[in-house]
Amino acid sequence: MSCLLHQLIENAAQTRPDARALTSGKVHISYGEFRQHLHAVATGLYALGLNPGARIAVYLPKQPETVLALFATTQAGGIFVPINPLFKPAQVAHILDDCEASILVTSVDRAALLADILPACKSLQHLVITDGEAQPGIMPSLTVTNWQTLQSGNGFLNTNITENSVAAILYTSGSTGLPKGVVLSHRNLVLGAESVAQYLDTQASDRLLAVLPLSFDYGLNQLITAFHTGASVVLMNYLLPQDIVRIVSRERITTLAGVPSLWMRLATLDWPENTAEYLHTLTNSGGHLPISVIKNLQQRLPASRLFLMYGLTEAFRSSYLPPEELTTRPTSIGKAIPHAKLVVVRPDGTACPPGEPGELIHAGPLVAQGYWNNPTATGHHFRPPPAAMPNHNTNEKVLWSGDTVTMDTDGYLYFVGRKDDMIKTSGYRISPTEVEEVLYASKQVTEATVFGVPHPTLGQAIIALVTPTADTQIDETTYLQQLLNNCRTALPAFMLPTHIAQWQQLPKTPNGKIDRQQLKQEFYGYFTTKP
Repeated sequence: MSCLLHQLIENAAQTRPDARALTSGKVHISYGEFRQHLHAVATGLYALGLNPGARIAVYLPKQPETVLALFATTQAGGIFVPINPLFKPAQVAHILDDCEASILVTSVDRAALLADILPACKSLQHLVITDGEAQPGIMPSLTVTNWQTLQSGNGFLNTNITENSVAAILYTSGSTGLPKGVVLSHRNLVLGAESVAQYLDTQASDRLLAVLPLSFDYGLNQLITAFHTGASVVLMNYLLPQDIVRIVSRERITTLAGVPSLWMRLATLDWPENTAEYLHTLTNSGGHLPISVIKNLQQRLPASRLFLMYGLTEAFRSSYLPPEELTTRPTSIGKAIPHAKLVVVRPDGTACPPGEPGELIHAGPLVAQGYWNNPTATGHHFRPPPAAMPNHNTNEKVLWSGDTVTMDTDGYLYFVGRKDDMIKTSGYRISPTEVEEVLYASKQVTEATVFGVPHPTLGQAIIALVTPTADTQIDETTYLQQLLNNCRTALPAFMLPTHIAQWQQLPKTPNGKIDRQQLKQEFYGYFTTKP
């Protein structure tokens, strides 16, 4: 099997040229057509003077041109940098500058939105417009090419790409500082897709709905997994969860991926009675899925297998819990996926015994190459293997994740928290997930987030923010008091929220996760500055 990303399209086109690769609205593209378009775009990019390893940024919603630009970039010998379409100009400028992109693929409207920041992006030379012509003079410092012209040439490709060549840079936000670019090779991406396809049992007959951003490793992996198996992908830029239910039914989707905040909403909706005829696989990643949500999904979609997954962009994917283990281990993140090796270690690098919290270490071919142009961060997270991996190649760096987990006697992992998310109060270390689980168990909460902020006597105080369920009829004071009473019943005193508040809508990151870091900043001085 080839380990070059764009060759996945070639492989599928050779065996099933008429099979549908992409659907976007009323547009359908077969694998044979996809191959032709891909070559045309790749030769067009190459003709622009694309140097080997040059970065091409793509700032578009999910549409065929987006997918073609990503895969054509690697075929032309470049490195693609997908930018979340929800990002604002300042965020786009940071990514363009940090990766030193030479080409930006975007639309007329988005180019106009970026007009003030693009002239300052010194490495940018070309602007490719997918839906017409940019306004004359809007980018005098750039060569502007429209999508049709890009594909009109009869150029050739002369690249020297190997499986270890860099294919993509995905930008991920940490707890502090600006987003960092995670460097992924062709081998990282292709073997990651092969691994996921293996444990999900993805087949060529499957139809995957792409609702997650392609700049998110989870969303990108879903796309690559489909192409690895010759399956079909339906692209969707949704507005409401109800839209997802409708398109799942209309397109007879077989596999649906989501993050917790999305599943919390989908688990409350009514699904068509015939959904069981086609929707057989559900996957969750990007955070803990509360037990109450799992039960709701199982009640509404009893014929669908639910896979709980865990991963980091830096390791692409790490572990999964088989659906048959959900009943006995609903809070577990499972065991290592194919091609991954995981160990739990103490600060000195020795292995933790079952039940002892430690840092999760990732090894194997799915571990990224590091952070783009950031040797300090790379050296901190990508380090030699710990003592708990005595047989690992010492020349091959492993990922020190910064995540705290435990492992049970059967080898199943349980997420405790990020080092920077753990709450230290009254001398205790507390995982936010434990408190959130109790809030969700009340069945009065649609969403909840828990975090710590500085407190003059406790060290950190526990803040809990919740959004009520739609059928909540009582006043806010009574509602919050009931939640606190539930917490008192289920938790020791030191784990009780110091402050609990009702929010109509919790802020989200561009990938759909609750933005705990933003809330931490908003509440940072809540106790230290109050009179």
